[in-house]
Amino acid sequence: MVERVLVTLDGAIQDPDTPLLFADDIGALRGDGIFETVLVRDGVPCAIELHLARLRRSAEALELPAPDLEAWRFAVELAAEEWGREREGMLRLVLTRGRDSDHGSSGERTATKGGALAGAQPATTGYVLVMPVADRVETARADGVSVITLSRGISIDLAQAAPWQLLGAKTLSYAMNMSALRFAKRMGADDVIFTSTEHRVLEGPRSSVVVQRDNQLITPPARNGVLPGTTQRVLFTQAEKAGWECSYEPLFIADLITADSVWMLSSVTLAARVNSLDGLRMSANDRAPEIVEMVNRGITLPGSIADW
Repeated sequence: MVERVLVTLDGAIQDPDTPLLFADDIGALRGDGIFETVLVRDGVPCAIELHLARLRRSAEALELPAPDLEAWRFAVELAAEEWGREREGMLRLVLTRGRDSDHGSSGERTATKGGALAGAQPATTGYVLVMPVADRVETARADGVSVITLSRGISIDLAQAAPWQLLGAKTLSYAMNMSALRFAKRMGADDVIFTSTEHRVLEGPRSSVVVQRDNQLITPPARNGVLPGTTQRVLFTQAEKAGWECSYEPLFIADLITADSVWMLSSVTLAARVNSLDGLRMSANDRAPEIVEMVNRGITLPGSIADW
């Protein structure tokens, strides 16, 4: 049973133990690139069209060359096939700006490492990597997660006032997010919900926040500087079909405390219920299984980029 699968955009299956990146790749030097993380279930990459649409939007935000979505689809499908159907996998799509030495030259190169991109521009780096799902995922799905709130130190107006902050793009610059998760672990928690300087709820380091009140689901709007979530979108689509009311509204920490349930939604963990918030126990209610079922059903349904 393979432990890792690596596919480049030319459709070639690579040895995952052979170095792929150059030492001056800008993704490694500066975190200048984008990525998507996709759950592979029964050999199928879940909600892949939503992820490809977000990859395209992130590339536009970073002024990267437009991704060749057909090449990405082929690489993703090949990687998922190589991974197999016996177990879940965590599939990453990674696209960086390429080598620093290329950007310091004439900029007329067009070949992409691992695949071609049209246009006279420096080469980018793109690949698909599949790895096992982390052990924490099964626990989070079954038992939920303990969460602490942490200030991100920014205003909800920052995304609109300073678009160069890239708050709505899924970039490789994740050091702050990982630092927050390590801090949460030191505090005895599993996860984090970021808040703004106005004490508005934002998102988790690797998840969207969704609040449930009766037959209503609420998540913070993207204009507040949160990354639009693919799994959150899947849940809202299924919930609306089932008669739920779904909305994008500003939330305060008090809204989390008074909610019937709070959820951390992400592409691999899927739906993890918050079972503790800043030390306050959060009980499950009878709608929890329905929310989990809607997410599980939604990620397996075919979709299109137009759905994003």
